[in-house]
Amino acid sequence: MAKKTPIAAGVIARVAAGVRFAVTGKDENGWFSPLKPMAVVVPQSQADSVEGRQFDYPVGYNTRLDPRQGEAVTFAQMRALADGYDILRLVIETRKDQVAKIAWTVKPIDADAMPDARCEQLQKFFRQPDRENGWHDWLRMLLEEMFVTDAASVYIRPSLGGKPFSFEVLDGTTITRKLDAHGRTPVAPETAYQQILHGVPAVDYSTDELIYQPRNKRAHKVYGYSPVEQIIVTINIALRRQIHKLQYYTEGSTPDLIFSVPDTWNPDQTRKFKNWWDEMLAGNTAGRRGAMFVPNGVNVINTKEAALKDEYDDWLARVVCYAFSVPPTPFIKQNNKATADNASSQAEQEGLEPVKQWIKAVIDKIILQFFGCDDLAFDWVEDVAIDPLVQAQVNQIYITTEVKSPDEVRIELGLEAMTAAEREAAFPTPAPPVKTFSPQTESSAKLKDDGAPSGAAKAESVKKKAHPH
Repeated sequence: MAKKTPIAAGVIARVAAGVRFAVTGKDENGWFSPLKPMAVVVPQSQADSVEGRQFDYPVGYNTRLDPRQGEAVTFAQMRALADGYDILRLVIETRKDQVAKIAWTVKPIDADAMPDARCEQLQKFFRQPDRENGWHDWLRMLLEEMFVTDAASVYIRPSLGGKPFSFEVLDGTTITRKLDAHGRTPVAPETAYQQILHGVPAVDYSTDELIYQPRNKRAHKVYGYSPVEQIIVTINIALRRQIHKLQYYTEGSTPDLIFSVPDTWNPDQTRKFKNWWDEMLAGNTAGRRGAMFVPNGVNVINTKEAALKDEYDDWLARVVCYAFSVPPTPFIKQNNKATADNASSQAEQEGLEPVKQWIKAVIDKIILQFFGCDDLAFDWVEDVAIDPLVQAQVNQIYITTEVKSPDEVRIELGLEAMTAAEREAAFPTPAPPVKTFSPQTESSAKLKDDGAPSGAAKAESVKKKAHPH
Protein backbone atom coordinates (compact mmCIF):
# COMPACT_ATOMS: atom_id res chain seq x y z
CA MET A 1 0.00 0.00 0.00
CA ALA A 2 1.43 3.40 -1.06
CA LYS A 3 2.29 5.84 1.69
CA LYS A 4 0.67 9.34 1.49
CA THR A 5 2.99 12.15 2.41
CA PRO A 6 1.34 15.61 2.86
CA ILE A 7 2.89 18.53 1.03
CA ALA A 8 4.47 21.07 3.34
CA ALA A 9 2.70 24.43 3.64
CA GLY A 10 5.90 26.25 2.78
CA VAL A 11 6.14 24.40 -0.53
CA ILE A 12 2.58 25.40 -1.41
CA ALA A 13 3.32 29.04 -0.53
CA ARG A 14 6.45 29.05 -2.68
CA VAL A 15 4.58 27.49 -5.61
CA ALA A 16 1.78 30.05 -5.25
CA ALA A 17 4.32 32.86 -5.14
CA GLY A 18 6.02 31.46 -8.25
CA VAL A 19 2.74 31.29 -10.12
CA ARG A 20 1.89 34.86 -9.00
CA PHE A 21 5.30 36.08 -10.14
CA ALA A 22 4.87 34.34 -13.50
CA VAL A 23 1.49 35.99 -14.04
CA THR A 24 2.14 39.49 -12.63
CA GLY A 25 5.91 39.73 -12.87
CA LYS A 26 6.01 41.02 -9.29
CA ASP A 27 7.59 39.35 -6.31
CA GLU A 28 5.67 40.46 -3.20
CA ASN A 29 8.03 38.67 -0.85
CA GLY A 30 11.31 39.97 -2.22
CA TRP A 31 14.19 41.29 -0.24
CA PHE A 32 12.87 43.82 2.32
CA SER A 33 9.60 43.87 0.38
CA PRO A 34 6.46 45.61 1.70
CA LEU A 35 4.74 42.22 1.97
CA LYS A 36 1.08 41.64 1.23
CA PRO A 37 -1.57 43.89 2.82
CA MET A 38 -3.58 42.49 5.68
CA ALA A 39 -6.83 40.87 4.74
CA VAL A 40 -9.95 43.05 4.95
CA VAL A 41 -11.98 42.23 8.04
CA VAL A 42 -15.22 43.95 6.98
CA PRO A 43 -17.76 41.35 5.82
CA GLN A 44 -18.56 41.45 2.13
CA SER A 45 -22.22 42.10 2.94
CA GLN A 46 -21.27 45.38 4.64
CA ALA A 47 -18.56 46.54 2.24
CA ASP A 48 -20.89 49.09 0.61
CA SER A 49 -21.13 51.04 3.88
CA VAL A 50 -17.33 51.34 4.11
CA GLU A 51 -16.20 52.08 0.57
CA GLY A 52 -15.69 55.82 0.14
CA ARG A 53 -16.15 56.66 3.83
CA GLN A 54 -15.10 60.27 4.27
CA PHE A 55 -13.31 59.89 7.60
CA ASP A 56 -13.02 57.61 10.61
CA TYR A 57 -15.88 59.04 12.63
CA PRO A 58 -16.60 57.73 16.14
CA VAL A 59 -18.97 54.77 16.36
CA GLY A 60 -22.51 55.91 17.12
CA TYR A 61 -21.77 59.51 16.20
CA ASN A 62 -25.43 60.30 15.47
CA THR A 63 -26.36 59.59 19.09
CA ARG A 64 -24.34 62.60 20.21
CA LEU A 65 -26.60 65.35 21.42
CA ASP A 66 -24.69 68.61 21.77
CA PRO A 67 -23.34 70.36 18.66
CA ARG A 68 -19.54 70.06 18.41
CA GLN A 69 -19.52 67.47 21.17
CA GLY A 70 -16.01 66.08 21.46
CA GLU A 71 -14.37 69.12 19.83
CA ALA A 72 -11.68 71.09 21.67
CA VAL A 73 -13.47 74.42 21.13
CA THR A 74 -17.18 74.84 21.73
CA PHE A 75 -19.59 77.18 20.00
CA ALA A 76 -20.13 79.02 23.28
CA GLN A 77 -16.42 79.77 23.58
CA MET A 78 -16.32 81.19 20.05
CA ARG A 79 -19.29 83.44 20.77
CA ALA A 80 -17.73 84.69 24.01
CA LEU A 81 -14.35 85.40 22.44
CA ALA A 82 -15.86 87.23 19.46
CA ASP A 83 -17.89 89.46 21.79
CA GLY A 84 -15.22 89.88 24.45
CA TYR A 85 -12.26 91.11 22.39
CA ASP A 86 -13.12 94.58 21.15
CA ILE A 87 -10.64 94.64 18.23
CA LEU A 88 -11.99 91.32 16.95
CA ARG A 89 -15.57 92.59 17.18
CA LEU A 90 -14.65 95.79 15.34
CA VAL A 91 -12.99 93.78 12.57
CA ILE A 92 -16.03 91.50 12.19
CA GLU A 93 -18.44 94.43 12.04
CA THR A 94 -16.21 96.22 9.52
CA ARG A 95 -16.15 93.21 7.21
CA LYS A 96 -19.93 92.86 7.51
CA ASP A 97 -20.37 96.53 6.59
CA GLN A 98 -18.11 96.17 3.55
CA VAL A 99 -20.03 93.18 2.19
CA ALA A 100 -23.53 94.46 2.95
CA LYS A 101 -23.03 97.72 1.02
CA ILE A 102 -22.19 96.00 -2.31
CA ALA A 103 -24.95 96.13 -4.93
CA TRP A 104 -26.23 92.85 -6.36
CA THR A 105 -28.61 91.52 -8.97
CA VAL A 106 -30.11 88.32 -10.36
CA LYS A 107 -29.47 87.73 -14.04
CA PRO A 108 -29.27 84.92 -16.61
CA ILE A 109 -26.18 82.74 -16.60
CA ASP A 110 -25.95 83.20 -20.37
CA ALA A 111 -24.20 86.53 -20.89
CA ASP A 112 -26.12 87.13 -24.13
CA ALA A 113 -29.55 86.60 -22.56
CA MET A 114 -31.59 89.52 -21.27
CA PRO A 115 -33.13 89.52 -17.77
CA ASP A 116 -36.76 88.43 -17.69
CA ALA A 117 -39.66 88.65 -15.26
CA ARG A 118 -38.22 85.88 -13.07
CA CYS A 119 -35.14 87.99 -12.37
CA GLU A 120 -37.34 90.85 -11.20
CA GLN A 121 -39.38 88.50 -8.98
CA LEU A 122 -36.26 87.01 -7.36
CA GLN A 123 -34.75 90.43 -6.78
CA LYS A 124 -37.96 91.54 -5.11
CA PHE A 125 -37.98 88.40 -2.96
CA PHE A 126 -34.36 88.75 -1.77
CA ARG A 127 -34.89 92.35 -0.76
CA GLN A 128 -36.61 90.81 2.28
CA PRO A 129 -35.64 87.09 2.35
CA ASP A 130 -37.22 86.23 5.70
CA ARG A 131 -40.27 88.52 5.29
CA GLU A 132 -39.05 90.50 8.32
CA ASN A 133 -35.52 91.82 7.74
CA GLY A 134 -34.21 93.60 4.68
CA TRP A 135 -31.33 92.25 2.63
CA HIS A 136 -28.66 94.14 4.60
CA ASP A 137 -29.84 92.96 8.02
CA TRP A 138 -30.46 89.40 6.81
CA LEU A 139 -27.00 89.24 5.23
CA ARG A 140 -25.31 90.61 8.35
CA MET A 141 -26.90 87.88 10.48
CA LEU A 142 -25.74 85.24 8.02
CA LEU A 143 -22.20 86.64 7.99
CA GLU A 144 -22.11 86.71 11.80
CA GLU A 145 -22.75 82.97 11.87
CA MET A 146 -20.09 82.33 9.24
CA PHE A 147 -17.36 84.53 10.73
CA VAL A 148 -17.77 83.44 14.35
CA THR A 149 -18.90 79.79 14.29
CA ASP A 150 -18.84 78.83 10.59
CA ALA A 151 -22.23 77.24 11.14
CA ALA A 152 -24.45 79.40 8.92
CA SER A 153 -27.94 77.87 8.89
CA VAL A 154 -31.01 78.96 6.93
CA TYR A 155 -34.43 77.45 7.55
CA ILE A 156 -36.78 77.23 4.56
CA ARG A 157 -40.23 78.02 5.91
CA PRO A 158 -42.84 76.62 3.49
CA SER A 159 -46.09 78.27 2.52
CA LEU A 160 -49.45 76.51 2.78
CA GLY A 161 -48.94 75.31 -0.78
CA GLY A 162 -45.52 73.84 0.04
CA LYS A 163 -43.52 76.48 -1.81
CA PRO A 164 -40.73 78.49 -0.10
CA PHE A 165 -42.30 81.31 1.88
CA SER A 166 -39.21 82.70 3.62
CA PHE A 167 -35.55 81.90 4.33
CA GLU A 168 -34.80 82.49 8.01
CA VAL A 169 -31.32 82.59 9.53
CA LEU A 170 -31.05 80.27 12.55
CA ASP A 171 -28.56 80.15 15.39
CA GLY A 172 -26.10 77.64 13.97
CA THR A 173 -24.88 76.69 17.44
CA THR A 174 -28.19 74.88 18.04
CA ILE A 175 -27.77 72.66 14.97
CA THR A 176 -26.07 69.26 15.28
CA ARG A 177 -25.09 67.42 12.13
CA LYS A 178 -25.95 63.80 11.39
CA LEU A 179 -23.95 61.44 9.18
CA ASP A 180 -24.74 58.58 6.87
CA ALA A 181 -22.65 55.40 6.80
CA HIS A 182 -20.11 57.07 4.54
CA GLY A 183 -19.58 60.03 6.89
CA ARG A 184 -21.50 62.47 4.71
CA THR A 185 -24.74 64.41 5.03
CA PRO A 186 -27.78 62.17 4.50
CA VAL A 187 -29.86 63.08 1.46
CA ALA A 188 -33.52 64.06 1.77
CA PRO A 189 -35.88 62.87 3.11
CA GLU A 190 -33.49 61.39 5.71
CA THR A 191 -32.69 63.47 8.79
CA ALA A 192 -29.55 65.48 8.13
CA TYR A 193 -29.69 67.93 11.06
CA GLN A 194 -31.23 68.18 14.51
CA GLN A 195 -31.95 71.37 16.39
CA ILE A 196 -31.13 71.08 20.08
CA LEU A 197 -33.29 73.33 22.28
CA HIS A 198 -33.10 73.34 26.08
CA GLY A 199 -30.77 70.36 25.93
CA VAL A 200 -33.10 68.00 24.04
CA PRO A 201 -33.61 67.18 20.31
CA ALA A 202 -36.45 69.46 19.27
CA VAL A 203 -36.67 69.35 15.45
CA ASP A 204 -35.38 67.10 12.66
CA TYR A 205 -34.44 68.72 9.36
CA SER A 206 -33.61 67.29 5.96
CA THR A 207 -31.51 69.03 3.32
CA ASP A 208 -34.79 70.21 1.74
CA GLU A 209 -35.76 71.98 4.95
CA LEU A 210 -32.49 73.49 6.16
CA ILE A 211 -29.45 74.95 4.40
CA TYR A 212 -26.33 74.32 6.48
CA GLN A 213 -23.45 76.06 4.74
CA PRO A 214 -20.03 76.11 6.45
CA ARG A 215 -17.49 78.11 4.50
CA ASN A 216 -14.36 76.27 5.62
CA LYS A 217 -15.09 72.54 5.39
CA ARG A 218 -12.49 69.88 6.19
CA ALA A 219 -12.58 66.22 5.21
CA HIS A 220 -11.70 64.95 8.70
CA LYS A 221 -14.12 67.19 10.60
CA VAL A 222 -17.90 67.39 10.88
CA TYR A 223 -18.09 71.14 11.51
CA GLY A 224 -16.51 74.16 9.86
CA TYR A 225 -13.40 76.06 10.91
CA SER A 226 -14.25 79.71 11.50
CA PRO A 227 -11.72 82.58 11.50
CA VAL A 228 -12.39 83.05 15.22
CA GLU A 229 -11.47 79.43 15.96
CA GLN A 230 -8.34 79.70 13.83
CA ILE A 231 -6.89 82.46 16.03
CA ILE A 232 -8.34 81.36 19.36
CA VAL A 233 -4.95 81.30 21.13
CA THR A 234 -4.17 84.82 19.93
CA ILE A 235 -7.58 86.03 21.11
CA ASN A 236 -7.03 84.48 24.55
CA ILE A 237 -3.68 86.22 24.91
CA ALA A 238 -5.16 89.53 23.80
CA LEU A 239 -8.07 89.21 26.24
CA ARG A 240 -5.73 88.57 29.14
CA ARG A 241 -3.62 91.57 28.16
CA GLN A 242 -6.78 93.67 28.07
CA ILE A 243 -7.82 92.43 31.49
CA HIS A 244 -4.37 93.26 32.83
CA LYS A 245 -4.62 96.77 31.43
CA LEU A 246 -8.13 97.16 32.81
CA GLN A 247 -6.92 96.14 36.25
CA TYR A 248 -4.29 98.87 36.02
CA TYR A 249 -7.19 101.31 36.38
CA THR A 250 -9.64 99.31 38.50
CA GLU A 251 -7.74 96.97 40.84
CA GLY A 252 -4.89 97.31 43.30
CA SER A 253 -3.02 100.39 44.33
CA THR A 254 0.15 100.93 42.33
CA PRO A 255 1.00 97.97 40.05
CA ASP A 256 4.47 96.47 39.80
CA LEU A 257 5.91 98.46 42.71
CA ILE A 258 7.76 97.31 45.81
CA PHE A 259 7.99 99.55 48.89
CA SER A 260 11.10 99.30 51.01
CA VAL A 261 10.08 100.16 54.60
CA PRO A 262 12.37 101.16 57.46
CA ASP A 263 14.25 98.38 59.23
CA THR A 264 12.66 99.30 62.53
CA TRP A 265 9.14 98.32 61.35
CA ASN A 266 7.81 94.99 62.52
CA PRO A 267 5.54 92.81 60.33
CA ASP A 268 2.40 94.18 61.93
CA GLN A 269 3.36 97.76 61.10
CA THR A 270 4.22 96.79 57.52
CA ARG A 271 0.85 95.03 57.13
CA LYS A 272 -1.03 98.03 58.50
CA PHE A 273 0.78 100.34 56.14
CA LYS A 274 -0.10 98.08 53.14
CA ASN A 275 -3.76 97.88 54.18
CA TRP A 276 -3.91 101.66 54.54
CA TRP A 277 -2.32 102.13 51.12
CA ASP A 278 -4.69 99.70 49.37
CA GLU A 279 -7.70 101.18 51.13
CA MET A 280 -6.77 104.65 49.93
CA LEU A 281 -5.96 103.81 46.31
CA ALA A 282 -7.59 100.50 45.27
CA GLY A 283 -9.99 101.38 42.46
CA ASN A 284 -9.45 105.09 43.06
CA THR A 285 -8.03 106.12 39.70
CA ALA A 286 -8.45 109.80 40.46
CA GLY A 287 -6.61 109.50 43.77
CA ARG A 288 -3.68 107.76 42.14
CA ARG A 289 -3.18 110.79 39.91
CA GLY A 290 -2.41 113.02 42.88
CA ALA A 291 0.62 113.25 45.18
CA MET A 292 0.94 110.84 48.11
CA PHE A 293 2.89 111.36 51.34
CA VAL A 294 4.58 108.39 52.99
CA PRO A 295 6.66 108.05 56.17
CA ASN A 296 10.33 108.86 56.09
CA GLY A 297 12.49 105.90 55.12
CA VAL A 298 10.02 104.28 52.69
CA ASN A 299 11.64 103.75 49.30
CA VAL A 300 9.77 102.89 46.07
CA ILE A 301 11.22 100.28 43.68
CA ASN A 302 9.63 100.10 40.22
CA THR A 303 9.97 96.52 38.96
CA LYS A 304 8.53 97.15 35.49
CA GLU A 305 7.68 100.09 33.31
CA ALA A 306 3.98 100.69 32.90
CA ALA A 307 3.80 100.05 29.15
CA LEU A 308 0.13 100.25 28.17
CA LYS A 309 0.84 99.50 24.50
CA ASP A 310 3.88 97.97 22.85
CA GLU A 311 4.89 96.06 19.72
CA TYR A 312 3.20 92.89 20.88
CA ASP A 313 -0.16 94.65 20.90
CA ASP A 314 0.51 95.62 17.28
CA TRP A 315 1.30 92.00 16.50
CA LEU A 316 -1.96 90.76 18.06
CA ALA A 317 -3.93 93.31 16.06
CA ARG A 318 -2.15 92.26 12.87
CA VAL A 319 -3.00 88.59 13.43
CA VAL A 320 -6.68 89.35 14.03
CA CYS A 321 -6.90 91.60 10.99
CA TYR A 322 -5.06 89.09 8.80
CA ALA A 323 -7.55 86.34 9.70
CA PHE A 324 -10.32 88.50 8.21
CA SER A 325 -8.20 90.17 5.50
CA VAL A 326 -8.90 93.57 7.02
CA PRO A 327 -6.08 96.15 7.01
CA PRO A 328 -4.67 96.74 10.53
CA THR A 329 -4.07 100.43 9.81
CA PRO A 330 -6.32 101.82 12.59
CA PHE A 331 -4.60 99.73 15.28
CA ILE A 332 -0.88 99.99 14.50
CA LYS A 333 1.76 102.59 13.78
CA GLN A 334 2.20 103.57 10.14
CA ASN A 335 5.28 105.33 8.80
CA ASN A 336 4.34 105.56 5.13
CA LYS A 337 0.79 106.68 4.35
CA ALA A 338 0.96 105.74 0.65
CA THR A 339 2.08 102.20 1.47
CA ALA A 340 -0.60 101.93 4.14
CA ASP A 341 -3.36 103.07 1.76
CA ASN A 342 -2.20 100.61 -0.91
CA ALA A 343 -2.09 97.73 1.59
CA SER A 344 -5.53 98.72 2.90
CA SER A 345 -7.10 98.63 -0.57
CA GLN A 346 -5.41 95.34 -1.44
CA ALA A 347 -6.44 93.67 1.82
CA GLU A 348 -10.04 94.79 1.39
CA GLN A 349 -10.33 93.37 -2.12
CA GLU A 350 -8.53 90.11 -1.30
CA GLY A 351 -10.73 89.56 1.72
CA LEU A 352 -14.00 90.49 0.05
CA GLU A 353 -13.77 88.19 -2.95
CA PRO A 354 -13.87 84.84 -1.05
CA VAL A 355 -16.75 86.08 1.10
CA LYS A 356 -18.63 87.28 -1.98
CA GLN A 357 -18.13 83.90 -3.63
CA TRP A 358 -19.47 82.11 -0.54
CA ILE A 359 -22.60 84.31 -0.43
CA LYS A 360 -23.13 83.79 -4.15
CA ALA A 361 -22.93 80.01 -3.63
CA VAL A 362 -25.61 80.18 -0.91
CA ILE A 363 -28.01 82.31 -2.98
CA ASP A 364 -27.37 80.30 -6.16
CA LYS A 365 -28.25 77.14 -4.22
CA ILE A 366 -31.52 78.74 -3.14
CA ILE A 367 -32.34 79.87 -6.69
CA LEU A 368 -31.61 76.44 -8.17
CA GLN A 369 -32.87 74.08 -5.47
CA PHE A 370 -35.91 75.94 -4.17
CA PHE A 371 -37.01 78.09 -7.11
CA GLY A 372 -36.01 75.70 -9.90
CA CYS A 373 -34.27 78.36 -12.04
CA ASP A 374 -31.24 76.58 -13.45
CA ASP A 375 -30.50 79.36 -15.96
CA LEU A 376 -30.41 82.24 -13.44
CA ALA A 377 -27.73 83.20 -10.93
CA PHE A 378 -26.99 85.72 -8.23
CA ASP A 379 -24.26 88.18 -9.12
CA TRP A 380 -22.52 91.16 -7.60
CA VAL A 381 -22.60 94.48 -9.41
CA GLU A 382 -19.01 95.55 -9.99
CA ASP A 383 -18.04 98.60 -7.99
CA VAL A 384 -15.94 100.72 -10.32
CA ALA A 385 -13.75 102.93 -8.15
CA ILE A 386 -13.99 106.13 -10.23
CA ASP A 387 -15.81 109.41 -9.93
CA PRO A 388 -19.56 109.04 -10.65
CA LEU A 389 -19.46 111.93 -13.12
CA VAL A 390 -16.59 110.31 -15.02
CA GLN A 391 -18.41 106.98 -15.04
CA ALA A 392 -21.54 108.65 -16.42
CA GLN A 393 -19.50 110.24 -19.19
CA VAL A 394 -17.89 106.90 -20.03
CA ASN A 395 -21.31 105.23 -20.18
CA GLN A 396 -22.59 108.01 -22.46
CA ILE A 397 -19.67 107.46 -24.83
CA TYR A 398 -20.29 103.72 -24.85
CA ILE A 399 -23.96 104.25 -25.73
CA THR A 400 -23.24 106.90 -28.39
CA THR A 401 -20.58 104.77 -30.11
CA GLU A 402 -22.85 101.70 -29.77
CA VAL A 403 -20.22 99.81 -27.77
CA LYS A 404 -22.92 99.07 -25.18
CA SER A 405 -26.66 99.29 -25.22
CA PRO A 406 -28.56 101.38 -22.65
CA ASP A 407 -29.89 98.19 -21.08
CA GLU A 408 -26.37 96.83 -20.59
CA VAL A 409 -25.35 100.00 -18.78
CA ARG A 410 -28.49 99.85 -16.63
CA ILE A 411 -27.79 96.24 -15.64
CA GLU A 412 -24.21 97.13 -14.65
CA LEU A 413 -25.65 99.84 -12.40
CA GLY A 414 -28.00 97.34 -10.75
CA LEU A 415 -31.09 98.60 -12.56
CA GLU A 416 -33.62 96.67 -14.58
CA ALA A 417 -33.74 96.71 -18.35
CA MET A 418 -36.19 99.19 -19.88
CA THR A 419 -39.54 98.06 -21.12
CA ALA A 420 -40.57 98.71 -24.72
CA ALA A 421 -42.64 101.74 -23.67
CA GLU A 422 -39.77 103.20 -21.61
CA ARG A 423 -37.32 102.65 -24.46
CA GLU A 424 -39.66 104.41 -26.92
CA ALA A 425 -40.09 107.33 -24.54
CA ALA A 426 -36.34 107.70 -23.95
CA PHE A 427 -35.25 107.04 -27.55
CA PRO A 428 -38.20 107.95 -29.84
CA THR A 429 -38.03 106.71 -33.41
CA PRO A 430 -37.48 109.75 -35.72
CA ALA A 431 -40.22 110.37 -38.28
CA PRO A 432 -39.22 109.96 -41.98
CA PRO A 433 -38.60 113.27 -43.86
CA VAL A 434 -41.56 114.63 -45.93
CA LYS A 435 -40.70 115.78 -49.49
CA THR A 436 -42.51 118.90 -50.76
CA PHE A 437 -42.30 120.33 -54.32
CA SER A 438 -43.17 123.89 -55.35
CA PRO A 439 -44.20 124.70 -58.98
CA GLN A 440 -40.96 126.59 -59.53
CA THR A 441 -38.92 123.64 -58.34
CA GLU A 442 -40.86 121.29 -60.59
CA SER A 443 -40.31 123.60 -63.60
CA SER A 444 -36.58 123.84 -62.94
CA ALA A 445 -36.34 120.10 -62.61
CA LYS A 446 -38.23 119.67 -65.89
CA LEU A 447 -35.92 122.04 -67.74
CA LYS A 448 -32.95 120.15 -66.40
CA ASP A 449 -34.39 116.88 -67.55
CA ASP A 450 -35.11 118.34 -71.04
CA GLY A 451 -31.45 118.99 -71.70
CA ALA A 452 -30.99 122.48 -70.21
CA PRO A 453 -27.37 123.14 -69.27
CA SER A 454 -26.50 122.50 -65.68
CA GLY A 455 -24.86 125.05 -63.41
CA ALA A 456 -21.36 123.73 -64.19
CA ALA A 457 -22.02 123.84 -67.98
CA LYS A 458 -23.27 127.43 -67.75
CA ALA A 459 -20.12 128.48 -65.91
CA GLU A 460 -17.94 126.89 -68.60
CA SER A 461 -19.89 128.69 -71.35
CA VAL A 462 -19.45 132.08 -69.65
CA LYS A 463 -15.70 131.40 -69.31
CA LYS A 464 -15.34 130.69 -73.06
CA LYS A 465 -17.20 133.90 -73.98
CA ALA A 466 -14.88 135.96 -71.81
CA HIS A 467 -11.73 134.40 -73.37
CA PRO A 468 -12.58 133.40 -76.96
CA HIS A 469 -8.96 132.49 -77.85
